[in-house]
Amino acid sequence: MSLALRQSSGNVFAAGKLHKSVPWILLVGSWVVLAAVFALLNAGGTVKNFNVVGALFLGTILFDVLIVVISMIVEGGRKAVDRLITSLVTTAFIIALLPLVSLLWKVVSAGLARFDAQFFTYSMRGVITTGGGALHAIMGTLEITLFATLISVPIGLMTSIYLVEYGRGWLARGITFFVDVMTGIPSIVAGLFAFALFTLLLGPEARFGAVGSVALSVLMIPIVVRSTEEIFKIVPNDLREAAYALGVPKWLTIVKVVIPTSLAGITTGVMLAIARVIGETAPLLVTVGVTTSMNYNLFKNPMMTLPVFAYTQYAQQGPNPVPFIDRAWTAALVLILIVMLLNLIARLIARIFAPKLPR
Repeated sequence: MSLALRQSSGNVFAAGKLHKSVPWILLVGSWVVLAAVFALLNAGGTVKNFNVVGALFLGTILFDVLIVVISMIVEGGRKAVDRLITSLVTTAFIIALLPLVSLLWKVVSAGLARFDAQFFTYSMRGVITTGGGALHAIMGTLEITLFATLISVPIGLMTSIYLVEYGRGWLARGITFFVDVMTGIPSIVAGLFAFALFTLLLGPEARFGAVGSVALSVLMIPIVVRSTEEIFKIVPNDLREAAYALGVPKWLTIVKVVIPTSLAGITTGVMLAIARVIGETAPLLVTVGVTTSMNYNLFKNPMMTLPVFAYTQYAQQGPNPVPFIDRAWTAALVLILIVMLLNLIARLIARIFAPKLPR
């Protein structure tokens, strides 16, 4: 019996092993095979357009089957189960990535049609069909978002400081509850709130950039509060206690110790909040209005923003829809590039101001 056990265990551990390049070869090969199948179907008229996303998705499913079968034959059942779980995780990642890649590919390919100097240097004033640009929309987006950030960051930062450092009892619980509620409100509700507020104060003509900034700040504040609150919570209490032991007041400890330690996380949270609201259309359509001319004044007359510009170009097409569609796609591309630039800046700031740990 002992001899049989030794032989059995020897067979298990002497099982073959796939080379580390085999999974990658199978994955790429599965994609190539499904791409060829889609190309043949396209040539035969069964499929009208070559579907890259479909080929990648079905090719990944084919890879899951092949890697498990081959691993079962070569490596045994135990390793095959491990390969199965790994391939399923890989499949989930690819499925999550495909919509993003597809969206970016579509926006870039369609937006390059008007990605020229005229688009960044002209407005739509006097333009009926071809030509024109989105300079007025780009400036409006930057000004309104910047002003919304100036409103939201101090309020959100001070609220999170209160919740973490001072807040106790029913008031802190109430603030936390309402912040959570505000996180999930529809954006159009924020726009209607700002519009109704300024209409009561200034009359029915109160449609200018600052109103849109207030609407966006309603959406930004809860994101800033929640993100900075979590960052403040992970600041080690030892740093606070060391400052208190030296006789430093609590408010000065927050200013000199807590906030500098959390600066990288605060910056990341603020940039996430900006990225969340910079593409909003509904609240700005209600509060800011639509214009085809340049307007640098946040406190007078309607302003145009990139999301509203893309919407109006698509919704109000002329007899020849091609230039309108091209301008809409290019506006979407510029908006994505702005968000990407903001995220890169946030990562750079986070890396510069992150606490330096000893090696």
